Amino acid sequence: MANRLSVIATRTGDDGTTGLGDGSRTPKDAVRIAAIGDVDELNSVIGVLLTEDLPAEISADLLTIQHDLFDMGAELCIPGHTALTDEHIVRLDARLAHYNKTLPPLREFILPGGSRGSAQAHVARTVCRRAERAVVTLARTDSVNPPVRQYLNRLSDLMFVLARCINQHAGQKDTFWAGAQARK
Repeated sequence: MANRLSVIATRTGDDGTTGLGDGSRTPKDAVRIAAIGDVDELNSVIGVLLTEDLPAEISADLLTIQHDLFDMGAELCIPGHTALTDEHIVRLDARLAHYNKTLPPLREFILPGGSRGSAQAHVARTVCRRAERAVVTLARTDSVNPPVRQYLNRLSDLMFVLARCINQHAGQKDTFWAGAQARK
């Protein structure tokens, strides 16, 4: 394998710009860079989640998702490049249905928490929602491949369901939200 990055500290960003995959430079606070950063943060949060004691099936799915998110970052970094397709959405929908059928139906809202792994999955869910908002913002001014937005929308749902599955695996019950009247 060739060296992809032989120099990490290039100093080219010292002027407040960063390079895109097409060779152009853009301000580090550009909407596109915010979206790329949020997707990168999501990938990192999932990496932290993968350090937890998880069922092998969930770990395998999360690793696949990390690869997808890296592809998504590349797609966002190279305007006009397409990496995600409708097939990615179909796969997430299938995994969501698979895990959802193992859980009891929800009749109340749940609070993030239970086991540490479940709490980490909820953090990933919220970072995913932020990444989705950043992509929606980007799409107002630049062309964004629809599966990118759809993937993030489905992934946040999947992370919610995985949080419940991880609690189930850990022998933890979901923590149900008690409205203000119930807490009095």
